[in-house]
Amino acid sequence: MKPAHATSAPSSLAYPPARREDRVEDLHGRRVADPYRWLEDPDAAETSAWSAAQDELYAAYRERVTAQAGSSPVWSSDALAGRLQELLGAGFVGAPAWRGDRRFFMRREGAQEHAVVVVAEPDPSAPGRERERVLIDPVALDPAGTTTLDAWQPSKEGDLMAFQVSSGGTEESVLRILDVATGEIVDGPIDRARYSPVAWVPGGEHLFYVRRLPAEQVPEDERQYHRRVWLHRVGADPSEDVEVFGGGLDMTNYYGVTLTRDGRWLIISASAGTAPRTDVWIADLAADGRDPRGAEALADPRLVEVAVGLDADTHAWVGRDGRLYLHTDLDAPRGRLAVADPSCPGVPHWRTLVAEDPVAVLEGVALVDAGDAAGPDGTRPEQLLVSRRRHTVSEVTVHDPHTGAQLDGPAGVVPLPGLGSVNGLVTRPEGGREVWYSYTDHTTVPTIHLLDTATGAQSVWAAPPGPVVEAPAVRVHQLEATSKDGTTVRAMVVARADALDADGRPTAERPTILYGYGGFQISLDPAYSATTLAWVEAGGVYVVAQLRGGGEEGEEWHRAGRRGAKQNVFDDFHAIAERLVADGWTTPRQLACWGGSNGGLLVGAALTQRPDLFGAVVCSAPLLDMVRYQRFGLGTSWTDEYGDADVPRELDWLLGYSPYHRVADGVEYPATLFTVFEGDTRVDPLHARKLAAALQAATSGDPHERPVLVRRETGVGHGGRALSRTVALTVEQLQFVADHTGLAPAGTPQEAGSAGDAGHAGDQVVA
Repeated sequence: MKPAHATSAPSSLAYPPARREDRVEDLHGRRVADPYRWLEDPDAAETSAWSAAQDELYAAYRERVTAQAGSSPVWSSDALAGRLQELLGAGFVGAPAWRGDRRFFMRREGAQEHAVVVVAEPDPSAPGRERERVLIDPVALDPAGTTTLDAWQPSKEGDLMAFQVSSGGTEESVLRILDVATGEIVDGPIDRARYSPVAWVPGGEHLFYVRRLPAEQVPEDERQYHRRVWLHRVGADPSEDVEVFGGGLDMTNYYGVTLTRDGRWLIISASAGTAPRTDVWIADLAADGRDPRGAEALADPRLVEVAVGLDADTHAWVGRDGRLYLHTDLDAPRGRLAVADPSCPGVPHWRTLVAEDPVAVLEGVALVDAGDAAGPDGTRPEQLLVSRRRHTVSEVTVHDPHTGAQLDGPAGVVPLPGLGSVNGLVTRPEGGREVWYSYTDHTTVPTIHLLDTATGAQSVWAAPPGPVVEAPAVRVHQLEATSKDGTTVRAMVVARADALDADGRPTAERPTILYGYGGFQISLDPAYSATTLAWVEAGGVYVVAQLRGGGEEGEEWHRAGRRGAKQNVFDDFHAIAERLVADGWTTPRQLACWGGSNGGLLVGAALTQRPDLFGAVVCSAPLLDMVRYQRFGLGTSWTDEYGDADVPRELDWLLGYSPYHRVADGVEYPATLFTVFEGDTRVDPLHARKLAAALQAATSGDPHERPVLVRRETGVGHGGRALSRTVALTVEQLQFVADHTGLAPAGTPQEAGSAGDAGHAGDQVVA
């Protein structure tokens, strides 16, 4: 069956030949076929030729799609790109990071390719007023737009800024330091600083950071690992840096490092790869009368265990009141807040301050006090704000900082703008009663709000810099489904308000996108999405699944979808898809699944396990060969999430769902678009190459009706990218899904259904 708008396809959509090897290996007594192993080598002439042929195939497909979309006011490439740019045109503004009179924040104006770091400070020429300056602009560093800003951290005084950038999508960060007053680079570049936190020492002469060992000191296949915590003196040669921590520990460890504002308490954390366990140590740099800024204390901190060797994730910091705070899931899978004396930091000395909620997941806390101006007694916190996520919807409550009890009545609840997501509770380092937070939901661009805890008053502190265009009138429906093992799983369904009846039920079956992730404790919370709104505006339905493996319901939810339980994630996804069909939202031929990275594994499993359930698949930067995944990119650091193929029992888990190994000849697979990025150093594009070759050889589907295609992109990687590249990729992905689910490219957004009688734009209703 062709989509309603399909035209005759050219005969050129024929798959390029791919040599199929008779390669079968004995892995712990299991015979495992790998017919396209040769596609792992990107530099081999045969691989290059195959990839070039796939480029030509995709170009032929794109020629057909653009021709049939023509001058459609909705689905032509120009029209769709224009609409996405309008929906993204408001830009972005981040929460402030205060350093005395200066505040630092990120901002992207509507047409900017990348967000920039801005500093706002008192204007010496106009007392009482501020002036703003762009401090870091990735496009100024690289006009080609292939350089991305990975991280930034101002010094405690706000006069220096450490920042990290990488190029071509590699995420191989290089650390530099600039003078905030002049904008001049005063230190760097320091390479091998990927995923490095920075902790400034008061005074700005030193900082702690994380850097990998030099390549010549480790085996070639381990060069992405072996991180250490180092002490660096600003302006010194990095070769003189002092190794502070990490030697002899797990080579995949990621480290966190923080230092209190007074420079006394140093906290270091370590987690092996992406394991949901974090070890924590603390050092009193002023112990035994040492100078906390002196060379001896900084280079040789006397670290004491806070939580080491426990099967728990713990984040620790010392508050302005001198207490050690611990956000932990130890004995509390949905999170609790504990306190201790930092000089006696071990678990036996912890006292639970805010207990675990039976449903909501603890996200963060903020201490609010009278600030430095109140004198010595004013540093005692006056309120404790607690942010939780209840089935992905944020809530903020107010508690007594000494007992942890929530305040009674309205005083104990912070009203939020809607049913959405709160990101961060930001306070000034020197204290005060003000709290900043970012709020977003499915139709609301992220906006920074200011809460005055003394009065309870709230206001918009910083709106996006560009115009906020009218979004389609939508309703958000929370759907529940029962997974294979009886577990209730949820999804957020976003649809035009005029596509629902008075009871919130769909009036017709519609082309639908089902998006999911389901891994690494990542939660898919309500958030503004131009992709979602463009699809819904054109008459489609967009669904975000909240699967096991994610963090939506806490650590138990995560563990129920990892390692040997990974199949639960796919069963959850299938259950939501089946519920969408059963409830009349869509049909299998109108249903597309979409995911990237670990979500690419999700949709790869969906298309190979349930090809009957989907009409189209968008699989971006995916993991797909789960037998060999740990040999490439950052795969070794993910064995705690998926399992280790070198362990027989865990190999069985992986073989049970590995999409590349589940392809069967003669099956009619859905139309599938793989999008891969040649600069990706996290997930190697070989995964998509191998599964694409296997599907093209095996599928019984007509390549004109259900093609298997590969879209390659160079100069970008797994993470951030320029705005224009984001829009171009999204245009092609949405056109592919529309082409293969039957969302007709006809009519303007207004003609697709009158929004005038459907309520105000952005109507948020969770039923």
